[in-house]
Amino acid sequence: MGYEVNGKTIEANDNGYLLNIEDWNEDVAAAIAAVESVTLTEKSWDLINFLRDEFINNNGNQPNDRNIVKAMSDKWGEKIEAKSLYELFPMQPSKQAAKIGGLPESRRKGGY
Repeated sequence: MGYEVNGKTIEANDNGYLLNIEDWNEDVAAAIAAVESVTLTEKSWDLINFLRDEFINNNGNQPNDRNIVKAMSDKWGEKIEAKSLYELFPMQPSKQAAKIGGLPESRRKGGY
């Protein structure tokens, strides 16, 4: 599987996760989001950038939904629930946002 972005094929595994994190940019994210039927908003980007920062700068950390809820509540200055994240990424925020963010597929099970 792969994504066509700006005339270039970006390689992905059978589940749509990029094979090389270095291939990611915002155009690639938009292409993956289109395939996933996700509209990227400012809050979507906050979550994607949080996951990328955690993975890249925190030893490959892939936060679960509970930790994402806490981080986004802090970032957005309001108490949110997991439901708010599922409105952004309906197919499980921690995994779908990571896919759109160009991160490796998580082997973690469940949202919490």
